[in-house]
Amino acid sequence: MDHELKALLDRLWDRYDRTEFIEEDPISVPHRYTDRKDREVAGFLAAAIAWGNRRSIVRSARRMMLLMDDRPADFVREASDRELEFVTSFVHRTFNGGDFRDFILALRRMEERFGGVGAFFEDRYEKTHSVAECLADFREEFLSSEHDPHCEKHLSSIRRGAACKRLCMYLKWMVRRDDRGVDFGLWTRIPMSALYIPLDLHVGEVARELGLLTRRQNDWKAVEELTRVLREFDPEDPVRYDFSLFGAGMDPHCEL
Repeated sequence: MDHELKALLDRLWDRYDRTEFIEEDPISVPHRYTDRKDREVAGFLAAAIAWGNRRSIVRSARRMMLLMDDRPADFVREASDRELEFVTSFVHRTFNGGDFRDFILALRRMEERFGGVGAFFEDRYEKTHSVAECLADFREEFLSSEHDPHCEKHLSSIRRGAACKRLCMYLKWMVRRDDRGVDFGLWTRIPMSALYIPLDLHVGEVARELGLLTRRQNDWKAVEELTRVLREFDPEDPVRYDFSLFGAGMDPHCEL
């Protein structure tokens, strides 16, 4: 193990795993709620549109919540056809109102069949002991109800080798727990050690600069490689270093 590199990653983690960084991050959206179901729904939808400018993501995700009467879990369960038609005015980049409606209906089906997204992931993990298998099964189940094929592009496929950054980020929010108050730690039946790093452009660039990642593509093989290396530094909580890598990549004042 490179102890100097671990020390650097630990310092960066300590710098960025703090609640003062929540406000400008998509995780601020589920943080607006206290109920588990609200956090699951709000977190999933905020993660689903989390690409591009962070301020734009947060602004759009908050608009999503307003279109759902600021009661995301209840809206998923109870929204009428008229209310569902109302949300089709939403747009965030290529995620349009039809995608929003189809995602709400898919979440409703997950609630009716499995008791919600969290219950689905926890039950699947206990059966498979593999987050990768859970991601594959979730996409298949989520898209099994009637929907416009356009929405499928917004749910990455691990079976096609995608990095699944947004889903990995969502699982990090829901599973990871520490005393910092950023991630929620709601899904206690999934161990933090089983999580995978949310890999995006910023994380990939910093990881390569530090010699943590050799693969040039930001795909699932790169996710596996980087997570495997990070587990050497912290076997129980490898994805805490997402704060280190993403924070360093986004902070113009950070010098590695």
